[in-house]
Amino acid sequence: MGLALLAALVVTAGASLTTGDFELSVGEAFQALIGNGSGSADFIVNTLRLPRLLTAMAVGAALAVSGAILQSLSRNPLGSPDIIGFTNGSATGALTVIVVLHGGMAQIAAGALIGGLATAVVVYLLAFTRGSQGFRLVVIGIGVSAILLAVNSYLITRASLQDALEAQTWLIGSLNSRTWDQATMMGVALAVLLPIAFRFGRRLSLLEMGDDTARALGVDAARTRLVLLAVSVGLAAAATAATGPIWFVALAAPQLARRLARSSGPGLLPAALMGAVLLAVSDFAVQRVFSPALLPVGTATGTVGGLYLIGLLVAEARKSRA
Repeated sequence: MGLALLAALVVTAGASLTTGDFELSVGEAFQALIGNGSGSADFIVNTLRLPRLLTAMAVGAALAVSGAILQSLSRNPLGSPDIIGFTNGSATGALTVIVVLHGGMAQIAAGALIGGLATAVVVYLLAFTRGSQGFRLVVIGIGVSAILLAVNSYLITRASLQDALEAQTWLIGSLNSRTWDQATMMGVALAVLLPIAFRFGRRLSLLEMGDDTARALGVDAARTRLVLLAVSVGLAAAATAATGPIWFVALAAPQLARRLARSSGPGLLPAALMGAVLLAVSDFAVQRVFSPALLPVGTATGTVGGLYLIGLLVAEARKSRA
């Protein structure tokens, strides 16, 4: 399954780099990548298309791993950063920087991280005061998310027209005009957080069996959960800072990866590959299908993800009646 996802990622990357208003052959794109392309091909590939593609892949992978961790910790398929509220918390921090402080990219990233971590602390304290309560985590997270959504709306109403337009555009979630700044930031975030996620991720299957079982097998359940929760929030916050909130990738990618791999475990690496493929394909679709309109990728993931969420809720309802 991993090889199939890698192949899909390579095909999507090739199509993204070679098609568009200025079409290139595979050879021309490859020559541009290694620094031997013509001036126009080098600009199209290395300045316009490649940073956007790498940002899409990195953000998709980050959101998918974040969602896989939360779904495993909560033992609930609805446990993802956009449902639980971490994404809205990151958006609140970033909007505060945009609307109140008028900060740049670095400040927005810091605000998103602080907002996501603060939201995680609140949700964690409310949900885990008496041990592991996965269902409580989801319910409390949904409530906190609703409150933060109201705060975000309030911030936009208090902003100037220009700041409000910028904030509203950012809230949709978009890869338009993304540069090497965002790609580099996401690369650093993945380089720091993914090794921690993979190291502690081996214990997720044990945590899914319950804290008592995990402790009996030598796992410090509380410490492991806290570290993984911090990693999940960090990945979601970095992705939100880079592109704005992109909904439902974190919800759908881990579940799709599990089904394709036919695995009962969390499977962080397949989830990362699935997230990268989903977001890269979604961005390619909005660029090519709706061209010349510059639609944000959040419109595609929101539409598809909404349908997926409806199907997931129907399936869960059928299981509960069975």
